[in-house]
Amino acid sequence: MAAFITSLESVAEIVIVIALGYWLRGSGRLGDEFKGNISFIIMKIALPASIFVSVLKYLNRDKLASLSGGLIFTFASFTLGYIVAWILTKVFRIRKGRRGTFINMFVNANTIFIGLPLNMALFGTKSLPYFLVYYVMNTISTWAVGIFFISSDDPTVEKGAKKDFNWKKLLPAPLVGFLVSLVFLLLAIPVPEWINKTLDMVGGIVTPMSLIYIGIILADAGLKSIKFDRDTILALVGRFIIAPALMISIILLGKSMMGTNLPALESSSFIIQSAAPGLAVLPILVDQSHGDVDYATNLVTTSTVLFVIVVPILMQVANLI
Repeated sequence: MAAFITSLESVAEIVIVIALGYWLRGSGRLGDEFKGNISFIIMKIALPASIFVSVLKYLNRDKLASLSGGLIFTFASFTLGYIVAWILTKVFRIRKGRRGTFINMFVNANTIFIGLPLNMALFGTKSLPYFLVYYVMNTISTWAVGIFFISSDDPTVEKGAKKDFNWKKLLPAPLVGFLVSLVFLLLAIPVPEWINKTLDMVGGIVTPMSLIYIGIILADAGLKSIKFDRDTILALVGRFIIAPALMISIILLGKSMMGTNLPALESSSFIIQSAAPGLAVLPILVDQSHGDVDYATNLVTTSTVLFVIVVPILMQVANLI
């Protein structure tokens, strides 16, 4: 019961800051330019700095080697997720223009703007190495596989036509920050204390600014625009029930059959991240492929709102693993 109350309190903290962003945007105090600027600052500056500092602070070579096992669990979860989601698009005959959105909503999570601050609020900075494992797999999944399903779902493109893929998207700034930190870690390159403190200060704005950004997104989408049609409900079931269920099953399977017992903090981080809301950039990607943008926007909005209810429940489940 104490853990449940703690998770509720943590979620309440997150919701209050999101509500602040929502109110500031809705009242006209935050303009379109600020929205673009805050996204740039988080993605290109603050988050890479935060990841760089955190990796060097909470990881060492031995710890890094132990995290490699987590990649196997997350890889298996993502792979099964794609298979199940693809099958469901056939079973329920999800129409063209929505299939790529459905599959991505099912598998790939908003690990940056929601997953990261949520993990930090629930488990603290010690959970960041485990978050990074999920983040790396989620990033590769989104830009190497997920984008393929969206591009191939373009209703304006004839079947069999080829589209170019931008491989540069596989290396976003946060992932570059992670890779650079690994180089410093593995080669034992010293970082001057004043530089470390500077990066730590800059990285400290990630969580509050990310939450305010979510509030801005919600204000722009409008809570009144939320709809619960059949395709939306199916995608939400995949995001909040089936995806975490697959992750939990893989963790339990690894424990019982292979004797691989993940640390409690690592398994909890994976479970929570597997149920994080849909990608914030999903509507943009769908629009580029001439898909159903309204459907994508509705999914991002509804999943962002409903995660508040889902998290406390998953926290209880994670405590039993």
